[in-house]
Amino acid sequence: MNEKSIAYGTSTKAGTSKIIGSGLIIAGTSIGAGMLSLPIVSAGLGYTVSCLVLFALWALMTYTAMLMLEVHQYARSNATLHTLAQQFLGEKGKYIAGFAMLFLFYSLSAAYIAGGGNQLAERIKTVASIEIPTSIGAIIFAILVACVVAIGTHLVDKVNRVLFALMLGAMVVVLMSLAPNVSGAYLASMPVEYGLILTSLPVVFTSFGFHGSIPAIVSYLGGDTKTLKKAMYIGSCVPFIIYVLWLFCTLGVVSQPDLTANPTLNALIVSLSATLENSQLSLIIGLFADLALITSFLGVSLGLFDFIRDTTKEKLNGNKVLVAVVTYFPPLCFALFYPEGFIMALGYAAIALVILAIFLPVAMVFKSRQINVNPNDYKVVGGNLMLVLCAACGVVIILSQLLS
Repeated sequence: MNEKSIAYGTSTKAGTSKIIGSGLIIAGTSIGAGMLSLPIVSAGLGYTVSCLVLFALWALMTYTAMLMLEVHQYARSNATLHTLAQQFLGEKGKYIAGFAMLFLFYSLSAAYIAGGGNQLAERIKTVASIEIPTSIGAIIFAILVACVVAIGTHLVDKVNRVLFALMLGAMVVVLMSLAPNVSGAYLASMPVEYGLILTSLPVVFTSFGFHGSIPAIVSYLGGDTKTLKKAMYIGSCVPFIIYVLWLFCTLGVVSQPDLTANPTLNALIVSLSATLENSQLSLIIGLFADLALITSFLGVSLGLFDFIRDTTKEKLNGNKVLVAVVTYFPPLCFALFYPEGFIMALGYAAIALVILAIFLPVAMVFKSRQINVNPNDYKVVGGNLMLVLCAACGVVIILSQLLS
């Protein structure tokens, strides 16, 4: 029996609830604290141009997610990106995939641990009037998430559903509060400078960075392409819709000069609160940021946990405790002792994401189509021309990051 037969012979049709849950894990991976920076990097572009940039990058990332599914049909359902790269691209592909995955996921994990630790310390101080160091908050936050992820994808699914629902609830409150105050004149603002489009690309691009969690979802849904496509569309469309609404309600209530004059998160929250003359809004936005950060961290660390378990299975024998230590200890240390260095590295995380989410899927699909010529196999539309266009988009994003 070949690998494709194994992947499909052992798979079972996933129920609607499981598909939706998988889609929400993907969406939660995308929607992180970085979402709050979208109005800041989009301020100089205006609402219309910002939405066009969002749509273009959403289409790009959704397309490359489908390329990943095309490759997965020729591998076992529990194959990770590391395994796929080795299968289709050899040892060099394996090492490139490993570097990109580790650099991206460790950077993001360090960011979420640092941010989550700070937020947890603030919440404990507010609720219980107990002041703890940010470092202790980071350690507690990392241990809590590590326990959830180590237990398994099933628990991540359940926890993520609850947190994602709460996050959407907080967001609805914020959006409903802001929407009546939207100004058509603010929304009609044009780009201050069109060169800002290139500057915004890396940040917006990483806002759709869910590809690292795809192998875990493929395994969770048993490798069935039909159900996986549904989960991918749910997981990519939900963030896109939320981002469009978020930009509508932020760029529409704060003037472009105000946003561009002080492009920081605190300034954005203050401006939004001042618009409504309601200081409580900042607390709600803070709650939304907390939940967005946690759901994103769950998805990112789930992908990293599965990757580490796959690449160290011969040495660690799948021991979840040891895998969790390898997964969370390095980013925890980096977040605690080298925050300045991490901030610089995080700016280049988009480069690793381009390799992970664009270059590798394109290369693997190109190789796969040379080997597998069965017309009944699933193939993403567009042929080699679309593969070239996707790779070109990746080059543009990398150059944008380096030049900015």
